[in-house]
Amino acid sequence: MTPHLIDTHAHLFYKDYQDKLNEVLQRAENAGVEAIICVGLDLATSEASIALAEQYPNIWATVGVHPHDVKDAPADVLQQLENLAGHAKVVAIGETGLDYYRNLSPPEDQRRLCRAQLELARSLGLPAVVHNRNADEDLFTILEDVGHTKGVLHCFSSTLEFARQALGFGFHISFTGTVTFAKSGNAAVLEAVGLERVMVETDSPYLAPVPYRGKTNEPAYVRHVAEKVAETCGVSLGEVAAVTTANARQLFARMDGR
Repeated sequence: MTPHLIDTHAHLFYKDYQDKLNEVLQRAENAGVEAIICVGLDLATSEASIALAEQYPNIWATVGVHPHDVKDAPADVLQQLENLAGHAKVVAIGETGLDYYRNLSPPEDQRRLCRAQLELARSLGLPAVVHNRNADEDLFTILEDVGHTKGVLHCFSSTLEFARQALGFGFHISFTGTVTFAKSGNAAVLEAVGLERVMVETDSPYLAPVPYRGKTNEPAYVRHVAEKVAETCGVSLGEVAAVTTANARQLFARMDGR
């Protein structure tokens, strides 16, 4: 039986998919992927995500500024994001967050715009898609200060303690192809927390799962993520698909016109 999966985080605007997106989407459909959320990284890619969502009925969009791109954001970025978020196929604000591993934008600027995007998400009643790398403490401080409990920590790669903090706060957590990597630590988190507020994603074109590790990722491969989650949790692929898809549709309510 073909599972019904949602790839909750992909970047389909990259040149990796140029001139072959229809083939990529067909492979995703063949693998049981019923919807894909295309996640913006700055204003230009947020607009590109919306354009793809307008073109394809099973693609949805988010609008936001990634921590790497904060340094290049214009002064009126929040107003522009708010305008873009009015589009019917925009399901979340983000990708926002903090990245202290690469620090491509000054940390104080990352924190400022992360807080502002979370406040925007709260004011619009939209979930937030949040990136976190080596920034658990500062990120959770901002989450608590803003008090917006509707969101997801995407590509979860932190500790079990932080997973429990995030889940206790009300957030979802999402896993990528890293769950198939032997040394990722994802398995221990999954075994402990279960599926209650878990989702699956590819983060395409990055982080292709085993057996495609090192190659260009694509939404079809979210099935490998779901299969590994099922194996880790000791449940069927069908159960993982049912729970993670229901979680995604509950969080990203605009997908169902809510």
